[in-house]
Amino acid sequence: MLLRENIYDRLRSDILACRLAPGDEMREQDLAERYEVSRQPVRDALLRLQREHLVTVQPRQGYRVTPISLSDARDLLRFRLALEPACVAEAIESAPDGVLKSLDEFRRFAGNHEDFIAYNRGFHTALAHASGNRRMATALCDLIGQADRLVRVSISNLKGHDPAKLVAEHVALIDAMQSRETRTASRIIKAHIGATEKRVLPALKRNAVIVEERSS
Repeated sequence: MLLRENIYDRLRSDILACRLAPGDEMREQDLAERYEVSRQPVRDALLRLQREHLVTVQPRQGYRVTPISLSDARDLLRFRLALEPACVAEAIESAPDGVLKSLDEFRRFAGNHEDFIAYNRGFHTALAHASGNRRMATALCDLIGQADRLVRVSISNLKGHDPAKLVAEHVALIDAMQSRETRTASRIIKAHIGATEKRVLPALKRNAVIVEERSS
Protein backbone atom coordinates (compact mmCIF):
# COMPACT_ATOMS: atom_id res chain seq x y z
CA MET A 1 0.00 0.00 0.00
CA LEU A 2 1.27 3.46 -0.83
CA LEU A 3 2.45 5.45 2.17
CA ARG A 4 -0.13 8.21 1.65
CA GLU A 5 -2.94 5.63 1.50
CA ASN A 6 -1.66 4.02 4.68
CA ILE A 7 -1.56 7.33 6.56
CA TYR A 8 -5.01 8.27 5.28
CA ASP A 9 -6.45 4.95 6.45
CA ARG A 10 -4.78 5.20 9.88
CA LEU A 11 -5.82 8.80 10.45
CA ARG A 12 -9.38 8.15 9.27
CA SER A 13 -9.58 5.10 11.53
CA ASP A 14 -8.35 7.11 14.53
CA ILE A 15 -11.02 9.76 13.88
CA LEU A 16 -13.87 7.27 13.41
CA ALA A 17 -12.79 5.33 16.52
CA CYS A 18 -12.62 8.64 18.45
CA ARG A 19 -8.98 8.10 19.34
CA LEU A 20 -8.90 11.59 17.86
CA ALA A 21 -12.12 12.93 19.34
CA PRO A 22 -14.60 15.38 17.78
CA GLY A 23 -13.27 18.89 18.33
CA ASP A 24 -9.64 17.82 18.88
CA GLU A 25 -7.08 20.18 17.35
CA MET A 26 -4.38 18.66 15.13
CA ARG A 27 -1.13 19.91 13.64
CA GLU A 28 0.72 18.38 10.73
CA GLN A 29 3.99 18.08 12.66
CA ASP A 30 2.31 16.37 15.62
CA LEU A 31 0.57 13.89 13.32
CA ALA A 32 3.79 13.27 11.39
CA GLU A 33 5.47 12.34 14.67
CA ARG A 34 2.47 10.24 15.71
CA TYR A 35 2.64 8.14 12.52
CA GLU A 36 6.43 8.44 12.10
CA VAL A 37 6.29 9.92 8.60
CA SER A 38 7.05 13.22 6.88
CA ARG A 39 4.45 16.00 6.80
CA GLN A 40 3.51 15.57 3.11
CA PRO A 41 1.51 12.31 3.41
CA VAL A 42 -0.13 13.73 6.54
CA ARG A 43 -1.12 16.88 4.62
CA ASP A 44 -2.51 14.79 1.75
CA ALA A 45 -4.54 12.68 4.20
CA LEU A 46 -5.92 15.75 5.98
CA LEU A 47 -7.06 17.29 2.69
CA ARG A 48 -8.88 14.07 1.75
CA LEU A 49 -10.53 13.94 5.16
CA GLN A 50 -11.55 17.56 4.79
CA ARG A 51 -13.47 16.61 1.64
CA GLU A 52 -15.21 13.89 3.70
CA HIS A 53 -16.13 16.51 6.33
CA LEU A 54 -14.21 14.63 9.01
CA VAL A 55 -11.54 17.35 9.29
CA THR A 56 -11.91 21.14 9.35
CA VAL A 57 -9.09 23.49 8.30
CA GLN A 58 -8.41 26.32 10.72
CA PRO A 59 -6.48 29.05 8.86
CA ARG A 60 -3.04 29.70 10.41
CA GLN A 61 -3.90 27.35 13.27
CA GLY A 62 -3.92 23.86 11.82
CA TYR A 63 -6.77 21.39 11.69
CA ARG A 64 -9.56 20.17 13.89
CA VAL A 65 -11.53 16.93 13.99
CA THR A 66 -14.93 18.09 12.79
CA PRO A 67 -17.41 18.13 15.69
CA ILE A 68 -20.58 16.12 15.22
CA SER A 69 -23.71 18.10 14.42
CA LEU A 70 -27.18 16.79 15.08
CA SER A 71 -28.24 17.77 11.58
CA ASP A 72 -25.37 15.84 9.99
CA ALA A 73 -26.00 12.84 12.24
CA ARG A 74 -29.64 12.88 11.19
CA ASP A 75 -28.68 13.22 7.51
CA LEU A 76 -26.31 10.26 7.80
CA LEU A 77 -28.94 8.03 9.41
CA ARG A 78 -31.62 9.07 6.92
CA PHE A 79 -29.26 8.32 4.01
CA ARG A 80 -28.61 4.93 5.54
CA LEU A 81 -32.36 4.41 5.90
CA ALA A 82 -32.70 4.95 2.15
CA LEU A 83 -29.70 2.84 1.14
CA GLU A 84 -29.50 -0.17 3.45
CA PRO A 85 -33.00 -1.55 2.69
CA ALA A 86 -32.06 -1.38 -1.00
CA CYS A 87 -28.94 -3.44 -0.30
CA VAL A 88 -30.99 -5.98 1.65
CA ALA A 89 -33.51 -6.23 -1.20
CA GLU A 90 -30.71 -6.75 -3.75
CA ALA A 91 -29.20 -9.47 -1.58
CA ILE A 92 -32.51 -11.30 -1.27
CA GLU A 93 -33.05 -11.10 -5.02
CA SER A 94 -29.57 -11.96 -6.24
CA ALA A 95 -27.22 -13.34 -3.57
CA PRO A 96 -26.38 -17.07 -3.68
CA ASP A 97 -27.67 -19.17 -0.79
CA GLY A 98 -24.11 -19.52 0.51
CA VAL A 99 -23.73 -15.75 0.89
CA LEU A 100 -26.95 -15.51 2.89
CA LYS A 101 -25.95 -18.55 4.92
CA SER A 102 -22.69 -16.82 5.88
CA LEU A 103 -24.73 -14.28 7.85
CA ASP A 104 -25.23 -16.99 10.47
CA GLU A 105 -21.97 -15.90 12.14
CA PHE A 106 -23.84 -12.82 13.38
CA ARG A 107 -26.57 -14.75 15.19
CA ARG A 108 -24.65 -14.59 18.48
CA PHE A 109 -22.68 -11.94 20.31
CA ALA A 110 -20.71 -11.83 23.56
CA GLY A 111 -18.52 -8.98 24.75
CA ASN A 112 -18.38 -5.36 25.87
CA HIS A 113 -19.52 -2.11 24.23
CA GLU A 114 -16.44 -1.89 22.01
CA ASP A 115 -16.85 -5.52 20.95
CA PHE A 116 -20.47 -4.78 20.07
CA ILE A 117 -19.49 -1.84 17.87
CA ALA A 118 -17.14 -4.14 15.93
CA TYR A 119 -19.76 -6.90 15.74
CA ASN A 120 -22.44 -4.45 14.59
CA ARG A 121 -20.18 -2.91 11.96
CA GLY A 122 -19.29 -6.39 10.70
CA PHE A 123 -22.93 -7.38 10.37
CA HIS A 124 -24.05 -4.30 8.48
CA THR A 125 -20.95 -4.41 6.28
CA ALA A 126 -21.80 -8.02 5.42
CA LEU A 127 -25.31 -6.90 4.41
CA ALA A 128 -23.80 -4.26 2.15
CA HIS A 129 -21.53 -6.74 0.37
CA ALA A 130 -24.26 -9.38 0.14
CA SER A 131 -26.09 -7.03 -2.22
CA GLY A 132 -23.51 -7.73 -4.93
CA ASN A 133 -23.79 -4.07 -5.97
CA ARG A 134 -20.33 -2.62 -5.52
CA ARG A 135 -21.36 1.03 -5.69
CA MET A 136 -24.13 0.65 -3.15
CA ALA A 137 -21.91 -1.47 -0.92
CA THR A 138 -19.11 1.12 -1.00
CA ALA A 139 -21.49 3.95 -0.13
CA LEU A 140 -23.17 1.97 2.66
CA CYS A 141 -19.86 0.82 4.18
CA ASP A 142 -18.75 4.46 4.35
CA LEU A 143 -21.97 5.38 6.16
CA ILE A 144 -21.55 2.47 8.55
CA GLY A 145 -17.99 3.53 9.35
CA GLN A 146 -19.04 7.11 10.04
CA ALA A 147 -21.95 5.89 12.17
CA ASP A 148 -19.37 4.24 14.46
CA ARG A 149 -18.29 7.72 15.51
CA LEU A 150 -21.86 8.66 16.41
CA VAL A 151 -22.23 5.56 18.54
CA ARG A 152 -18.92 6.02 20.33
CA VAL A 153 -19.64 9.66 21.11
CA SER A 154 -23.13 8.87 22.36
CA ILE A 155 -22.67 5.47 24.00
CA SER A 156 -21.85 6.81 27.47
CA ASN A 157 -25.18 8.63 27.36
CA LEU A 158 -27.25 5.82 25.90
CA LYS A 159 -29.96 4.66 28.25
CA GLY A 160 -31.12 1.08 28.16
CA HIS A 161 -28.49 -0.03 25.67
CA ASP A 162 -29.30 -3.73 25.30
CA PRO A 163 -27.08 -5.68 22.89
CA ALA A 164 -29.29 -8.76 23.26
CA LYS A 165 -32.28 -6.87 21.83
CA LEU A 166 -30.25 -5.58 18.89
CA VAL A 167 -28.80 -9.02 18.19
CA ALA A 168 -32.35 -10.42 18.21
CA GLU A 169 -33.27 -7.86 15.53
CA HIS A 170 -30.28 -9.01 13.49
CA VAL A 171 -31.37 -12.63 13.85
CA ALA A 172 -34.90 -11.79 12.68
CA LEU A 173 -33.45 -10.02 9.65
CA ILE A 174 -31.16 -12.96 8.86
CA ASP A 175 -34.15 -15.33 9.06
CA ALA A 176 -36.17 -13.17 6.65
CA MET A 177 -33.28 -12.82 4.20
CA GLN A 178 -32.49 -16.53 4.19
CA SER A 179 -36.18 -17.23 3.56
CA ARG A 180 -36.08 -14.55 0.82
CA GLU A 181 -39.00 -12.71 2.39
CA THR A 182 -38.39 -9.25 0.94
CA ARG A 183 -41.29 -7.42 2.58
CA THR A 184 -40.53 -8.78 6.03
CA ALA A 185 -36.82 -8.03 5.69
CA SER A 186 -37.57 -4.49 4.50
CA ARG A 187 -39.83 -3.85 7.48
CA ILE A 188 -37.22 -5.19 9.92
CA ILE A 189 -34.25 -3.23 8.56
CA LYS A 190 -36.23 0.03 8.36
CA ALA A 191 -37.45 -0.37 11.94
CA HIS A 192 -33.91 -1.27 13.05
CA ILE A 193 -32.38 1.89 11.58
CA GLY A 194 -35.29 4.02 12.79
CA ALA A 195 -34.75 2.73 16.32
CA THR A 196 -31.05 3.59 16.03
CA GLU A 197 -31.95 7.19 15.20
CA LYS A 198 -34.32 7.38 18.18
CA ARG A 199 -31.58 6.04 20.48
CA VAL A 200 -28.56 7.92 19.20
CA LEU A 201 -29.84 11.44 18.47
CA PRO A 202 -31.16 12.13 21.99
CA ALA A 203 -27.90 10.77 23.42
CA LEU A 204 -25.90 13.07 21.13
CA LYS A 205 -27.90 16.05 22.36
CA ARG A 206 -26.54 15.40 25.85
CA ASN A 207 -22.94 15.33 24.64
CA ALA A 208 -20.68 18.38 24.82
CA VAL A 209 -18.89 17.92 21.48
CA ILE A 210 -21.86 18.73 19.28
CA VAL A 211 -22.01 21.80 17.07
CA GLU A 212 -25.18 23.80 16.72
CA GLU A 213 -27.88 22.88 14.23
CA ARG A 214 -27.47 24.47 10.83
CA SER A 215 -29.86 27.30 10.18
CA SER A 216 -32.70 26.73 7.74
